[in-house]
Amino acid sequence: MTSLPLELTLLGWSVVLLVVQIMLQGHFVTRERGRDWNAGPRDGEAKPLGTMAGRATRNLANFQETYPAFVALALGLALSGRTGGIGEWGAGLWFVARIAYVPLYLKGVPYVRSLVWVLSMLGLLLMLIRFL
Repeated sequence: MTSLPLELTLLGWSVVLLVVQIMLQGHFVTRERGRDWNAGPRDGEAKPLGTMAGRATRNLANFQETYPAFVALALGLALSGRTGGIGEWGAGLWFVARIAYVPLYLKGVPYVRSLVWVLSMLGLLLMLIRFL
């Protein structure tokens, strides 16, 4: 059996990371608004989110902003036969930074969180350079 390029392996694991972040967001929102709200139709205006649910929601939205670029670049590198090199490093950097970003955002850590976000963007840039 041929092993997958790291970019595609991380693409698979990125789905796990997405699901974990969706579950975290759902957990914190349900904890604040209750199971009846979660199980119900969610009609009407919901009360504003508190600190943790708000952070989890913003963290998920932040992930979803860069995720399509990662998916496109990982697939593009694989389909074009350009996996490896700085594209592989970029994919790894993006993935590790996105994992590190979650607890930093949830704990409200300033500056370091922003630096980790910049590192994730650098990862995407490295992938793009390899692709082009």
